[in-house]
Amino acid sequence: MSMMKGNMLVRSLSTSSATAQLIKPPVQVFGLEGRYASALYSAATKSKALDSVEKELSQFQQSIKTDAKLKEFIVNPTLKRNLKVDALKHVATKTNLSATTSNLLGLLAENGRLDKLEAVINAFKIMMAAHRGEVTCEVITAKPLDQAQRQNLEAALKKFLKNNETLQLTAKVDPSLIGGMIVSIGDKYVDMSVASKVKKYTELISAAV
Repeated sequence: MSMMKGNMLVRSLSTSSATAQLIKPPVQVFGLEGRYASALYSAATKSKALDSVEKELSQFQQSIKTDAKLKEFIVNPTLKRNLKVDALKHVATKTNLSATTSNLLGLLAENGRLDKLEAVINAFKIMMAAHRGEVTCEVITAKPLDQAQRQNLEAALKKFLKNNETLQLTAKVDPSLIGGMIVSIGDKYVDMSVASKVKKYTELISAAV
């Protein structure tokens, strides 16, 4: 995307002047969806509508999953852009969507990028999680963790966080792992499936099996 288009995007989403400073999200998401989501984050921050925009987009995302006609309408490349723009304006009015959310949908429709809508929503959710100080953590183990192991693991991982951050832990099982576990926390990745590391971290992270 050129600088000119980037500025147009920010101007379209933001109610302030084109020269206004773009408010950067707390975490960077790359790609086209990242650029749209960043502009959305900036516009929603300025209009003090971050939480409502996130809620509206989550509901819209759910509607796409449950409404086959809506999904077909959004992803169908043969429908004319202006038809999609008009239809989404109607939906926005009918469902009382905020101006910021409505502008995003309209902009994606105008640019023929509605197929990226879900990716943009997911990118925005990542930014909102970081905004709230949530640090996502995924743990993969050879066997399922029991409750005690999970609690011990959470306690150990919280030591990596700052005071204002909270842990969002998801646990997965991969039987092909040879002992130990793999932990990814935020943008950090720790492979603990190597035997020497397992021994070192077991006391910290795992309860005795």
